[in-house]
Amino acid sequence: MPDAPTRESPRPHGQARSVHTTWTYTLGSIVFFFVVLDSILLSVAAANFAAAEDPRDAALIVLILVCAAIHVRYCWFLRVGRGGGMPRLAWTVALIVPAVAVWLLGLVTPGAGLFAAFPLWMSVNAIAPLLPRARRWTVLVAGAAVTLAHPLLASSAFGHPLEASGPSGVWLLFAYGAMLPMMVLSSLWWWEIVVTLDRHRSVAAELAVAHERLRFASDLHDIQGHHLQVIALKSELAERLLSIDPDAAREHLHETRLIAKRALEETRSLVAGYREVDLATELENAREVLTASGADCALELGALPTDIEVRRVLALVVREATTNILRHSTASRAAITLATSAAGSTLEVVNNAASPATDALGHAPSSGLTGLRDRVAAIGGHLDTESDGDTFVLRVFVAVRAGVDA
Repeated sequence: MPDAPTRESPRPHGQARSVHTTWTYTLGSIVFFFVVLDSILLSVAAANFAAAEDPRDAALIVLILVCAAIHVRYCWFLRVGRGGGMPRLAWTVALIVPAVAVWLLGLVTPGAGLFAAFPLWMSVNAIAPLLPRARRWTVLVAGAAVTLAHPLLASSAFGHPLEASGPSGVWLLFAYGAMLPMMVLSSLWWWEIVVTLDRHRSVAAELAVAHERLRFASDLHDIQGHHLQVIALKSELAERLLSIDPDAAREHLHETRLIAKRALEETRSLVAGYREVDLATELENAREVLTASGADCALELGALPTDIEVRRVLALVVREATTNILRHSTASRAAITLATSAAGSTLEVVNNAASPATDALGHAPSSGLTGLRDRVAAIGGHLDTESDGDTFVLRVFVAVRAGVDA
């Protein structure tokens, strides 16, 4: 069972309400065990006082009450978990001093040899979980030795017989005392599990938020990168045609305005979370845009995939591929092929005049392609790229997904 590595106490504002409830139950169970043990101890001491009416027994009862109060208060420090580190020295001194006083007074008090060591044993069990593992077991073993040595020392050195007025209570005290270390340590082990699970829940929530931000950034890149590239292209064409063919330039400016309006609408839809991408529309748009840029674009279409998610991802691939052709090449030829069979769907986009500034995969670096690879992998497909001279090929294959209806 691993120890808590630091003294850091779980912060209430960073935990779920159920974690607070778990600590309340854990603390309650530990305090209950200490209270029961102190109650048995007090009943045995009271029985011893009633039988002998010795002032030393009265002093033992008062000291045991002080120890019981400190025991209960010290339990709150256990929230840091096993190995979490000690609280302020004053609290530990307040815990140990009355218990040592009971231990010493019990040596010279008749009939107290069998129970006067238990306040010190309980104090040891409150301190030990806060120590590192090696020191913890050393302290527990030493505490057990001191506890067991007390009645023997009281009998041999001071001549007090090993008996008490309430022998049944004494044996109950020994039974509860023997279970005390296991009870405290197992309770704290369970508490640490709950805290760890809560931290994992928080990390999972943060990762989900980060993943959603990355998804949003990727979608925004798809929208803005594609449309801005087309706007730049059509604006450049309009500028060139302005003095040659004003009507054609006016038409390009009109289309530029419509594209800008569409980009604005899609951006709003993305923010609202309602954006849908149509594969057939994206294929036609790709052919029109590439043709407008001066490339001879061939579009060969088979049956569209029936899986809605596959169509959406392939539409994003077409959009990103088109943007990359416009941005990273001076293509004069391009071809887009989509085929669907019983095994799955294959999309292939080919263009010539690829930019010489390519990476190891043969294409210009693109964060969009990196995001698309992740999207394609998420639906069980794979995206590959290759180059042959100045020809660049992007190929996507997505197998038919089991259990997906049309």
